[in-house]
Amino acid sequence: MKLSFKRKNGELDELIDKLVAATGTKHPRYIREMLIGVLKVGESVDYPADLKLMRTTLKEMRRTTEVFAPYRRRRKVTIFGSARTGSDEPIYRKCVDFSRLLAQHDYMVITGGGGGIMQAGNEGAGEGNSFAVNIRLPFEQDTNRVMERSERTILYRYFFNRKVAFIKEAAAIALFPGGFGTMDEAMEVLTLLQTGKTAPIPVVLIDDDDGTYWDDWFRFARDVMLPKGLISGEDFGLFTITRDVSEAFDVIDSFYRVYHSSRYVDNLLVIRLNRELSPRQIETLEREFPEIMLPGTRIRAVSAFDKEKDQPDLWELPRLAIEFNRRSYGLLNSFIRQINSF
Repeated sequence: MKLSFKRKNGELDELIDKLVAATGTKHPRYIREMLIGVLKVGESVDYPADLKLMRTTLKEMRRTTEVFAPYRRRRKVTIFGSARTGSDEPIYRKCVDFSRLLAQHDYMVITGGGGGIMQAGNEGAGEGNSFAVNIRLPFEQDTNRVMERSERTILYRYFFNRKVAFIKEAAAIALFPGGFGTMDEAMEVLTLLQTGKTAPIPVVLIDDDDGTYWDDWFRFARDVMLPKGLISGEDFGLFTITRDVSEAFDVIDSFYRVYHSSRYVDNLLVIRLNRELSPRQIETLEREFPEIMLPGTRIRAVSAFDKEKDQPDLWELPRLAIEFNRRSYGLLNSFIRQINSF
C-alpha cells in the first residue's frame, strides 16, 4: 500500500486517528503527519543501519525539545571554545566572567558540556542557568563537574543533532579561541547566517588580551578571502570581535533592545518587535537601507499573520513586514542594529 499524507489511506487513516486520540497527543495534525512519515519510511527503507539512524535522530530531537521547552522564554547564549583550555589560563577566567555576566542578566548558557572553555561557561553561569549538550567521544569529552548531575545535560550520539541544539536554541553565539571543533562551529554559524538558513542573531568572537587568535583570523578573512571574492564586505557585519567581556555582553543584549525575533511568512520577512516603531522611524529605515528591499516595495507595520499561529506566545508583538532580497544578510544585521537605536 502506497501511503499518502492526504487522507487517501482508507481504514489506516481511521486507525491512526484513533491512536492519536487515545494517546491524548497535543497538536494531532502534526503527530498524524509524523506517523505517516514513519510508516512511509517502513515502506521504502529496508537497510537496518539507515532505520537505526532515523530512529536515534528522532529520539535525540525529542529529548532536546523536552529539556529546553520549560525555558523557552529565557534567552540563551551558546558558548564555543577549546576543551583543552586550562582553568589557570586567562581566557578561561574571561569565559567565567562573561558567562557570569550573562546569568546576572537572566540569560542562560549552552555549552558542549566538556572541559576547558565549556566548563568555564557552565561554571560562570552556574548549573541552574546552564545547559550541557554533550557528545559521545572516545576522548576529551566527559561531562564537566558543573553539569555531570544536571537535568539539563543531554548526551548525543550524532553530531548533527547536537549542532541543531546549539543553534536552534540560541539567541546569540560566543566563540572563544579553540581548535578544529571551534573553527567548525564558527564557520557553520557564519555560513548559516550568511545564507539566511537561521534567523539573525549576534555572534561575538572573544579574543585573548593580546588578540592573537580572532584578530589573526580576521586578517585572513580580510586579506585573503575578501580580495579573492570568496566572501563579500557585507559579511563582516555578521560578527563582532572583542577582547572585553562587557562589550561582548552589550553586543548581545543591545541586539534585543527593540528587535525581538523574525521569520518568513511566504515571501515576506516578518520582524517582531518589543515595541512599535513610529512612521517616521520606519521612513528612516527605508531611506537608510533601500538595498535590502526588493525594488518598488515598502516596509509595512503589520499585526501577526495567520501562519504565525504556531508561535502563540509571540502573537501580540508588533511587527514589520519586508520584501527582503534574501541576499544582504550582513546589511540585515545593521538594519536590526538601527531598529535598536530608536
